[in-house]
Amino acid sequence: MPVFAEIYERIKLATSSRTQVELAEVLDIRQSSISDAKRRNSVPGDWYMKLFEKYGLNPDWLKWGIGPMYLRTEQGYMPQDAPAALAENTACYGDALAKNSLCTEYEMQCAYSDKAPRPELTAAGRISLPFSLGREGLLVLRMRGTNMNPLILPGAHLGVDTLDASVVSGQIYALFAPNEGLMLRRVFLNGTQDGYLLRSEASDFPETSLTPDLLSRRLLGRVVWILQEL
Repeated sequence: MPVFAEIYERIKLATSSRTQVELAEVLDIRQSSISDAKRRNSVPGDWYMKLFEKYGLNPDWLKWGIGPMYLRTEQGYMPQDAPAALAENTACYGDALAKNSLCTEYEMQCAYSDKAPRPELTAAGRISLPFSLGREGLLVLRMRGTNMNPLILPGAHLGVDTLDASVVSGQIYALFAPNEGLMLRRVFLNGTQDGYLLRSEASDFPETSLTPDLLSRRLLGRVVWILQEL
């Protein structure tokens, strides 16, 4: 018997839905209906029909993870005429490394003050990311400046986990700074364990220090991945 959790994950991948709220909008149902289906460990049959009609998704792929992911595309229907032994099993296209989603990327430059609310960031463009790089609370930034050379180059794409506010010495974090906007620094607990040291990768940038309260106020999140040309 197919497991609800497995089908649910395939549906989320295929529809780019990250939460029950988003999936409920896709299926045009109440969020409570998803919770009920999860509790019963059973996917309602009309979900398959709606997903086929809206996206051309193959019910067999949704249910079992086998066969082509899509039965219908913009070019029409896609029957598999080849013998089963020769036909391609396209279930792998539902893999997190094979599917992408478009995300907004933001500039690091902004006007920040410790006495004012955090500023709105300016969109720098859109970037296509593998599902495997996505997570709840992810913010994508475009690197500005040379202080993290040679590890992180200007123009690099940065994934920042804004839900990761637990500082671990040596990790790279995105922080707000007056007169500069967002910046990247490695953060370390100082020797007396009553504050934090902020260091760049490039040696010509000075080390700075922050109190725990000020660090908490300025911290945006931890850098969890980097995409750049070498």
